[in-house]
Amino acid sequence: MQTQTHYQRIGGDAVLKQLARRFYEIMDELPETYALRKIHPDDLSGSADKLYEFLSGWMGGPQLFVKKYGDPMLRRRHLPFKVDSAARDQWLLCMKLALEETVADASLRCELYDAIARLADHMRNQGEAVHVCEHAAA
Repeated sequence: MQTQTHYQRIGGDAVLKQLARRFYEIMDELPETYALRKIHPDDLSGSADKLYEFLSGWMGGPQLFVKKYGDPMLRRRHLPFKVDSAARDQWLLCMKLALEETVADASLRCELYDAIARLADHMRNQGEAVHVCEHAAA
């Protein structure tokens, strides 16, 4: 039996686009993510597109980001910005809520959140700490 990628398990392209779009809608809506929101452009559609393209390849789907922009080098791309624990936590809050709204499978949500939290933690250029998903097994 062949193991499915996270891209396949999440539902492919349509769900991934919805996740990226919802992530930025949440960032735009929540007062507690204001600091994170203000370092983004007024129009978040380009940011949502880049997140979708990155996540596609990162989750085992088409390498859209790499084909368009080359190696992601995420940490390097984010060095001009202050990425501390507060920024990471705001970003993770948006992702957690977007995952909850777009991914029905709780186990998959948790797997994705844990992996994304490790990535987000790696992006910090100030401070320390790591987040993990905490959910009770049903």
